[in-house]
Amino acid sequence: MILTDNGKCFKNALELEYTKNGSPRTKIFYCDPQASWQKPHIEKNHEYIRYVIPRGKTFKGYTQEDMTLITNHINSTIRAGLNYKSPYDLVETEDMKKLLEVLNMSPVAADEVCLSPKLLRK
Repeated sequence: MILTDNGKCFKNALELEYTKNGSPRTKIFYCDPQASWQKPHIEKNHEYIRYVIPRGKTFKGYTQEDMTLITNHINSTIRAGLNYKSPYDLVETEDMKKLLEVLNMSPVAADEVCLSPKLLRK
């Protein structure tokens, strides 16, 4: 899943959501128009992604496992705007816990969170 702003790099949603042979690979969700309060949260996640995959470097060659690893580290990052909790700390319902399990998403210990290119070095 990709949550994004309405920037030009995300205008061709179908090309991003489906492979060349038509298989689904992701879903793209956009901020609501005139909802400026949504964008800062998205931009912070983009910033975190770029800590791991620097701007100008292609996403080609990364696997779903790589993206899940990045997501796990980002969602384990404590944030002042969340009362010094991580997004994972805010998961309360059993349905959300099951969804995270199905998606192979799980918290990373705070002292093990890595938001740098070292995270994906193999």
